[in-house]
Amino acid sequence: MEPDRFLRAHPPFAALPHDLFERAVSRLEVVFAPRGEAVLRRSDPESHHLFMVRKGAVRLERDGTTVQVLEEGETFGYPSLLAGGSPTVDVTAEEDSLLLRIPAPVFHRLMEDRGFADYFLVELAGRLRSAARVEGRWLTGDLATPVGSLVTRPAVFASPEVSVAEAARLMTRERVSSLLVNGRPMGIVTDRDLRRRVLARSRPPETPVSRIMSQPLRTAPAGSSVFEALAAMLDHRIHHLAVTERGEVVGVVTDADLFRHHHKSPLSLLSRLDKLDHPASFPDYAEELAGMVETLFQGNLDAVEIGRIVASVNDAAIVRLLRLAEDEMGEPPRPYAWIVFGSEGRREQALLTDQDNALVYGDGGGGEGGDDEAAAAWFAELGRRVTRGLVQLGIPPCPGGFMADRWHLPLGEWQRTFRGWLEVPDPEALIEAANFFDFRPVHGTLDLAPLREIVAGAPRHRSFLAHMAKNALTFRPPLGLFRRIRREAEGIDLKRGGIIPVVSLARLFALEGACAERGTVERLRAAAEAGSLSEEGQENLSESFRYLLRLRLEHQLASKRAGRPLDNRLQIETLSHLERRHLKDAFLVVQEMQQAVAQRYGTSLLG
Repeated sequence: MEPDRFLRAHPPFAALPHDLFERAVSRLEVVFAPRGEAVLRRSDPESHHLFMVRKGAVRLERDGTTVQVLEEGETFGYPSLLAGGSPTVDVTAEEDSLLLRIPAPVFHRLMEDRGFADYFLVELAGRLRSAARVEGRWLTGDLATPVGSLVTRPAVFASPEVSVAEAARLMTRERVSSLLVNGRPMGIVTDRDLRRRVLARSRPPETPVSRIMSQPLRTAPAGSSVFEALAAMLDHRIHHLAVTERGEVVGVVTDADLFRHHHKSPLSLLSRLDKLDHPASFPDYAEELAGMVETLFQGNLDAVEIGRIVASVNDAAIVRLLRLAEDEMGEPPRPYAWIVFGSEGRREQALLTDQDNALVYGDGGGGEGGDDEAAAAWFAELGRRVTRGLVQLGIPPCPGGFMADRWHLPLGEWQRTFRGWLEVPDPEALIEAANFFDFRPVHGTLDLAPLREIVAGAPRHRSFLAHMAKNALTFRPPLGLFRRIRREAEGIDLKRGGIIPVVSLARLFALEGACAERGTVERLRAAAEAGSLSEEGQENLSESFRYLLRLRLEHQLASKRAGRPLDNRLQIETLSHLERRHLKDAFLVVQEMQQAVAQRYGTSLLG
């Protein structure tokens, strides 16, 4: 590749306007640095050039110690150019290298371009965000369209006293599938409500709509994105969403509107799940889910948000299976809650996922009802039915056995178990706590506040936190002594090398700050607010996590299209120079945060 084409392929030159890029090329020099030659010295008065490695590698040294190795496409020399003083490190050719260099006057002229300047001036989190945008994987295109653009007509209103018969006539005349009901709070009646709450229950036509409407009315601002509207529908399991401007309802969008706007919408899966009468009747569920993920990814949706949508759809599958089981088994003998944990609890699922679930049910006595043995048998059967149904849908069982067919306990026993994990943090307890402390209820009426209170008390158990800190250092980024990515024949394990460490660090910081959030990004944000993590650390870890998730998802989708088994290992040769650079940035963030945790808890990173 010619030097000018190489320069154009790498940031910050990739986005330069044509005239500025031509100015850079006109003064571009190619220099050879044999192995061991000093390129820059801290003793030099200043650097006169911006350098980029074209071939080979250079090492950055301070007081004789190598602090980093730069490879193809990486730049150096700019700290001295920006500050106007001596270089901050010694730079030596690690191997025979070709370097591109641009004189200082041209560099300063290029710095007048904001994008070029930002590359050198913003923090690492900003660079990773920019990487996602440059590589076309940010929220753009269809899913970023304002939801207000889908509104084609004003909403139709009625008073609470209107009869269901008149409501049906009004909806037919206006050719709408919903009617907004005035009141405080405002309500909504849909054609689905008329079928399920009037016809199916043989209610008389004189029944006022106030008796069958849903409240409160769910709304979204007109300026919010289609994705945000989609997420709201998924979260609340609704098919109609009112759109507002300046606090006033201007229209209603439906799941059909979003179907037309976005092919293979998650709402289409929800619709099929609503009609599910047996898991065997939806054998292609997992394949449909994977197709949805592909569509969302190609629609430029962030991998974290894709995980949120996947979890919402899987939640709906669980709820449907639970209701089918209750229809067959009868009324539950006690209040219960079906919980999910692990990646599902954090809402970070994608393609490679398995079950992580459990059952919590009310204790006996005090009017809770039922014989203890009979209740235990009932919930054991419920756990077996639903976990088996999920397998039939294509969601495999957990290899570690963390599923409701095994984990079904009364609330009091769960409380004792949670306290035991905190008070006696042995290796098995750490594995179980790391899974179950990500719990999130999906269905049921049992209040889980007692379990949340126990988890919130983690800061009082310093020994447990110290063990969790050590656990967060178990897997480490694949970086060598000089911060070069270690290449392995089977590929770089993105999950063990980056994703799991960030998840573990976020869990630790959230426990330290008594934060109730479950998602990794949400935990990092809450930990920063609680003071257990710096704002800079929160931004860097969050953006590194997003970037790693995106790379993994892109790799898995490519494998699926090619018919290869899905895994977490990525061959670095498949990445562009830009992607390699940002992958190293992400790994460096994780490594530095692990080092800080090791220092805080006096835990060794060795071994």
